[in-house]
Amino acid sequence: MSKTFYFVIGEESGDLLGADLIDGFNDIKDLDAKYAGLAGPAMEQRGVSSLFDIEDIAVMGFSAVIARLPTIVRRVHQVVADIISKRPDMIVLIDSPDFTHAVAKRVRKKLPNVPIVDYICPSVWAWRSGRAKTMRAYIDHVLAILPFEPRVLAELGGPPATYVGHRLAGHVAALPTKKRPPSARPKLLVLPGSRRGEIDRMLPAFGATVELLRARGHDFEAVIAAVPRHRSTIERHTATWRTAPKIVSSEDNDSTFADVDLALATSGTVALELALHGVPMVTGYKLDAVARPFASMVTTWSALLPNLIVDRLIVPEEINELVLPGRLARHLEELFIEGPARLRQLDGFKDVRRAMETKTPPGERAAFVIAELLRNKASR
Repeated sequence: MSKTFYFVIGEESGDLLGADLIDGFNDIKDLDAKYAGLAGPAMEQRGVSSLFDIEDIAVMGFSAVIARLPTIVRRVHQVVADIISKRPDMIVLIDSPDFTHAVAKRVRKKLPNVPIVDYICPSVWAWRSGRAKTMRAYIDHVLAILPFEPRVLAELGGPPATYVGHRLAGHVAALPTKKRPPSARPKLLVLPGSRRGEIDRMLPAFGATVELLRARGHDFEAVIAAVPRHRSTIERHTATWRTAPKIVSSEDNDSTFADVDLALATSGTVALELALHGVPMVTGYKLDAVARPFASMVTTWSALLPNLIVDRLIVPEEINELVLPGRLARHLEELFIEGPARLRQLDGFKDVRRAMETKTPPGERAAFVIAELLRNKASR
């Protein structure tokens, strides 16, 4: 079975998923796969020649998107034209829904018989739930990376979906188990975010929380995991701390997470990463001025994936005006000891790992589902 797959991605995370998917395709014995479309370094290493550098469209945040909108629109039309000229057997969208779905809508009108698969479900469970139903017009199947997403899509009238697993869950499960000595001085990991705006909004409150904990008599080492390009920003924020924190690179999170006892984190995917590593945590998030007016559009009861995956409150989260040192410190104090709060989180993290467990790696499972869709299409 010789098939051409056209990838539409918009950022580095899509490149990594695309690379895993290509590895999965290459392991299917009766599939002769050829690739085209957009790619990052990992996919290019596997033979995909990218139509253009995805850095051109890899922007995050409302303001950044507005500034690059003319370029993004031009790239959308360029990708659509390329797909029409190549007429692939399957189009695979990976994440970046504002870009990839703009392509899919236009291609569906021009090539209605070419199947389109969406790898990573847009967060319709969090906001803009109406997108699920409109997706049916141009998405044939969704490959979900969170276990609750197929159910949510069905409830919202969206396209059929299959849970294929999360690459982070497989990665953490494969790591050797490490345990810190019980007598070791506690280590508090501070994660202020991966973008400069997040760091500027979150680190002052996190720093005040660390100082408050010390003032209350807690003896611990503070460790900050920093994105290398933002290390100087973090050093500027922490210059006034009475005890300087240890700053490590976020590029070695596996080792860092294995060597800490608890965490104070900016809400995001890192909360799921901490949960899979079994690190009890407290989280907070302050929206920027541009995003705050849209906060009322969020429909989910929690912003944290560990809570949503098991559908109960495991990890405390404070949002906007409630990101206060006193509140954060009180939550953290409960996690310094082997008491009910810490044990409740650790038990909850076991449930998260069980819910996300799959028998095969996500890329392999995703490739199998796509191959089956093509076989079913050919037999009709």
